[in-house]
Amino acid sequence: MVSTNYKGLKFYKLAHFFTLEIYKITKEYPKEELYSLVSQTRRSAASIPANICEGSAKTTQADFKRFLSISLGSAKESEYWILLAKDLGYIQVSTYDRLTNILNEIIGSLTNYIKKINEN
Repeated sequence: MVSTNYKGLKFYKLAHFFTLEIYKITKEYPKEELYSLVSQTRRSAASIPANICEGSAKTTQADFKRFLSISLGSAKESEYWILLAKDLGYIQVSTYDRLTNILNEIIGSLTNYIKKINEN
């Protein structure tokens, strides 16, 4: 088992924080978006830390890396959903910028960790 302590990973902590922020922010979206943009945004955000957790329980570094790659994809998907929310006027530019900065940090940290696994 890989047995990585995912709770100690900086990108996991950021991903969890990002997910909490998304849940707070999407409460303010129009009700007609509940089963579309709200659902998609929350799903992609929660997928980031969830895949880190799941991957940490896998038996090989290759499996862990695969789940980190899925997390990375979910982060990029989240990037689009918050862009769409900004362009639709559901969030302010300042909120978009703040969320994008968090995502960029998650993406950078995940990418570096995946590279580190590749080197081993």
